[in-house]
Amino acid sequence: MNQLSLAKRVQIINMLVEGSSLRSTSRVCDVSINTVTKLLVEVGRACEAFHDEKVRKVQAKNVQCDEIWSFVYSKEKNVPDGMEGAAGDVWTWTALDSDTKLMISWFVGSRDGHAAYEFLVDVRSRVATRMQMTSDGYSAYTGAVDAIFGQNIDYAQLIKIYGAAEGKGNEKRYSPAECTGTRLNVVSGRPDETLISTSHVERQNLTMRMAMRRFTRLTNAFSKKVENHCYAIALHFVYYNWCRIHKTLRVTPAMEAGFTDDIMSIADIVKLAHPNSN
Repeated sequence: MNQLSLAKRVQIINMLVEGSSLRSTSRVCDVSINTVTKLLVEVGRACEAFHDEKVRKVQAKNVQCDEIWSFVYSKEKNVPDGMEGAAGDVWTWTALDSDTKLMISWFVGSRDGHAAYEFLVDVRSRVATRMQMTSDGYSAYTGAVDAIFGQNIDYAQLIKIYGAAEGKGNEKRYSPAECTGTRLNVVSGRPDETLISTSHVERQNLTMRMAMRRFTRLTNAFSKKVENHCYAIALHFVYYNWCRIHKTLRVTPAMEAGFTDDIMSIADIVKLAHPNSN
């Protein structure tokens, strides 16, 4: 890794944040896949620390939460003996500021009450204002929100009602079920019903699947180690918050949230892990 120039490291990271796989990145950049993986681990670990330090005291008023599915090594039904806990289904919980589009917090784990609690504890530690929060109808949110926020939050759930997927055979298999309606469920506080939505965070799910190759369905690009999965997510969100200009805002989410006046470069991300790179 010490032989790589800053320009080469920037090229590698740039390809990763634009959705290239490890192997395609290694071919295009003419480096070994182990080199790409090592750089991902080092930069991803630095990104985790950077986000943890910088994204604090967020002035968020309208937060949307969601979970996105992926898997590590194998799907849950195919986990080999002895790899329980290290392989199988993995869920990424996300909390997005709907106004600034800032990714406030994420949590990688299972989809249960414990994960919901850990996720929302982190959200609370980063948001400095009373907020309105919207999630889907997953029941684990209700108990976790009550335990962590009590009455100091305006919380509602947007419950989508789905019909059967259209088509026949394989066409039906790969078609999403049709959303036939929604139902609002006010859980605590007095949320503004016009702001009860999960559209922005669900759009972020698409951004994640497009920008991280390991989230692409029906391929062999899935993560093989949960640690590397977490590092790739950290890299993605630091790039998303600090480097990528949001099409609607015309600035980065970090700029819109008031954390910085400048656009962070890929070289700046690399230097989080390798400050002496040149």
